[in-house]
Amino acid sequence: MTLPKQDTHMIRALQGLEDSRSSVRLRAALAAGTTPDPRFIGKLIERCAIEPEFYVREMLTWALTRHSAAMTVPELLDEVRSERAQARSQALHTLSKIGDRRAWPAITRALLSDADDEVARSAWRAAVVLVPEGEEPELAAVLSAQLGRGERETQLSLSRALIALGEVILPTLHAATTDLDPRVRTHAIATERLLRDPDAGFEFAIEEAKRVVALGRTSQEGR
Repeated sequence: MTLPKQDTHMIRALQGLEDSRSSVRLRAALAAGTTPDPRFIGKLIERCAIEPEFYVREMLTWALTRHSAAMTVPELLDEVRSERAQARSQALHTLSKIGDRRAWPAITRALLSDADDEVARSAWRAAVVLVPEGEEPELAAVLSAQLGRGERETQLSLSRALIALGEVILPTLHAATTDLDPRVRTHAIATERLLRDPDAGFEFAIEEAKRVVALGRTSQEGR
């Protein structure tokens, strides 16, 4: 018996997602997004959790955005509670791309402070996309609790997320500039500078902030 052409296409794409060659997986994800079919959704989400190649993961996310949000969002919300860090991170990333605000309740404080940097960064990006109008100040306060965390890439992600919220972040940033931890003070000052001058660049803003913090410490020691 000959399968319908659509079913043949689906089977080929599903098999391709399991292939050991990343180029084949990439083409399979492209095919799944080009011709959406609800039967792809589970496999695409499953593959997101284990796919080692960044560019293939991006194509998997794109393919999911091509499907109905009514079908993808509930499954992605289940995935953000996964024990596997990559599953949580990629599900959050995909939710940020879909932009369906029904996903907002799933962006918990636990995810925003997840021990895994990639998960936390994905949660920050998703949060600023999905936050309901009027709740930005509260989100800014939660995000500001992560100031000083991690290396430059993580700090840059947090600064970008905060800046995306706009000037509502200024009170919490100002409070953080007096924190006992110099890393928190430095990150807060750098973020405030970037908000006011987006062209300054993160590296420049951080170095300037370090000087401000160092001068403040020297001034206090001289009293």
